[in-house]
Amino acid sequence: MKKTILIIDDEPDIRLLVKYNLEKEGYIVLEAENGKRGVEIAAESNPDLILLDVMMPEMDGIETCEMLKNIPELKGTMICFLTARGEDYSQIAGFEAGADDYITKPVKPKLLISRISAILRRQESGGGKAASEQGEKAVEKELEIDQERYLVYLRGKEVYLPRKEFELLSLLMSKPGKVFHRDEIMSRVWGVEVIVGDRTIDVHIRKLREKIGERFIKTVKGVGYKFEE
Repeated sequence: MKKTILIIDDEPDIRLLVKYNLEKEGYIVLEAENGKRGVEIAAESNPDLILLDVMMPEMDGIETCEMLKNIPELKGTMICFLTARGEDYSQIAGFEAGADDYITKPVKPKLLISRISAILRRQESGGGKAASEQGEKAVEKELEIDQERYLVYLRGKEVYLPRKEFELLSLLMSKPGKVFHRDEIMSRVWGVEVIVGDRTIDVHIRKLREKIGERFIKTVKGVGYKFEE
């Protein structure tokens, strides 16, 4: 089955170039000229991947990403920023908003296709979910995680987590008490084909703690993180 990719970018030339190269590879390509329209098209079409610019009029890419992540039907959709903004703080903001990857323009078509293929492979394998050791469900007195339905419950109340936060929590909960080194977390949650900043893990840990509380995830200085029951 052909994969569907939605391009959200306010520059027609960029959309045309990316669409041309993606369609040559057999993808179905949809377009949106701004974030608002992109959210509407995504909700209607449920694409496999969304390529999203950061700097756009009306609604920027960060806000658009956050809105996309709040649409339940798009839980399985991968989101990748494709933008000229390559600063660390822009990448961090993108990952905080729930993005799965971040590609900086300009990018050669062959490299773009390669990165997109890698992202979609991660999607097919469950986004690199590394916590399969835990089975369908891991239960803690206050925290419950349902691997099959991508749901997390804190004291019986559902907590919404973007894909990467969910996978990070799943990994840590798969072996309570084990200290996961930063390199292991990066490779098992983000994959070896994704290049992200050093602070990416820290940002996601902070976001997790904001949502589930401080006590579950402990920092082991200079090493990594662990989950405590």
